[in-house]
Amino acid sequence: MGVWRKEINTVLLLMLATTIVGAITGLFLPLLFLLMLGIIMRQVVQISRFEKWISTGGRSKYPKTTGIWEEIYYHVYRIKKNEKRRKKKLGKMIDQFRQSTEALPDAAVVLGVHDEIEWANKAAREVFGLQQSDKGQRIPNLIRFPEFIRYLKSGNYKESVILPSPVENRTTLEVRIVPYGAGLRLLLAQDVTQLKKMERMRKDFVANVSHELRTPLTVLKGYLETLQDLDDGHSPLLTSSFQQMQGQTERMQHLVDDLLLLTRLETQQKKSQCVDVPALLSQICKEGDTLEHAASRIELNLEAVVHIVGDEQELRSAFTNLLGNALKYSPEDSVVKVRWYQDKESIVLAIEDQGEGIAKADIPRVTERFYRVENKRLKKVNGTGLGLAIVKHVLMRHGAHLNIASELGKGSCFTCHFPVGRICI
Repeated sequence: MGVWRKEINTVLLLMLATTIVGAITGLFLPLLFLLMLGIIMRQVVQISRFEKWISTGGRSKYPKTTGIWEEIYYHVYRIKKNEKRRKKKLGKMIDQFRQSTEALPDAAVVLGVHDEIEWANKAAREVFGLQQSDKGQRIPNLIRFPEFIRYLKSGNYKESVILPSPVENRTTLEVRIVPYGAGLRLLLAQDVTQLKKMERMRKDFVANVSHELRTPLTVLKGYLETLQDLDDGHSPLLTSSFQQMQGQTERMQHLVDDLLLLTRLETQQKKSQCVDVPALLSQICKEGDTLEHAASRIELNLEAVVHIVGDEQELRSAFTNLLGNALKYSPEDSVVKVRWYQDKESIVLAIEDQGEGIAKADIPRVTERFYRVENKRLKKVNGTGLGLAIVKHVLMRHGAHLNIASELGKGSCFTCHFPVGRICI
């Protein structure tokens, strides 16, 4: 502000001097014209010098001058200097980011709006066979697996896709895309070869052990039934022992059956037929023996008569498990509501109970194998911990998903959402 005041004072003094000299000589207007012309010419020269300096990027030291122009040069020079410092700092951060991403064990590729490669780290170049010269190339032209191209075009990146490496077929990759920014996406790929190998070994082990256990269990069960028939009831200890052995054998049999069912769900091909779900649900609800003689507790509402494409036995197993859990984990005098209906987006089976409920932290884990919620109960509830895992696998094979809404002490509602594309006549 002081520089501007000084500049204005200088102009006012020159005009005062011109006025005095003009009054003495009688040449006021010509002198005023010359003064204005001089001031304008000085500004034109200063603007020219400033344009010449700024056109070179302001790298060199600014020209020597006085007044307001010296202040302008100084401010621009300081801005340029700060910008240079920030650019240097930003460049350092970018170098550190590149070095850290280059060291990542997982592949990372930045994709542009049109699926072109913007940048790729070292791991991506190794597992996908990318080159430095591939920058700007569209990723579908370099990774041509149909599963990957469908995944890329779908725009639904909630799940990942499993692919073999284009460089080495024996390497299995789990590929995931994360959108960010304005149309940009980050492609991440992790080597899951060992995990998939272990998963296959686990499946084979469970299948083999389950098959091998069936024969000795059948023999044990047969002998126990024979011994129970021979028991005359004179020895309470012996009778109680037979009953406990029979109960544990049946529990083991249920566990083996559930493990074999899970194995079949994971390995067998899908079967497709038009399933009359309303009739299936009616039959399940009427099977009192299977559902602990609890048919009177079940309230069935068939609000839709739609049938769906699927495997009837698999659906029966899933629905029976859901209904059985609702009956087991709710009071014996409470009602379990079963509802089959259709909304705008899907066909829905909802099973609602008034039981003990599930804690919020446990809900994401209840579909894991052998996971059981630990609650203090008045009576022990028997089970294998595989029921909801079976439900999850059956729904996945039918393109459906399971939602769980629950609150401790107020009950739970399990809803199975089937896509409308599965409706059949």
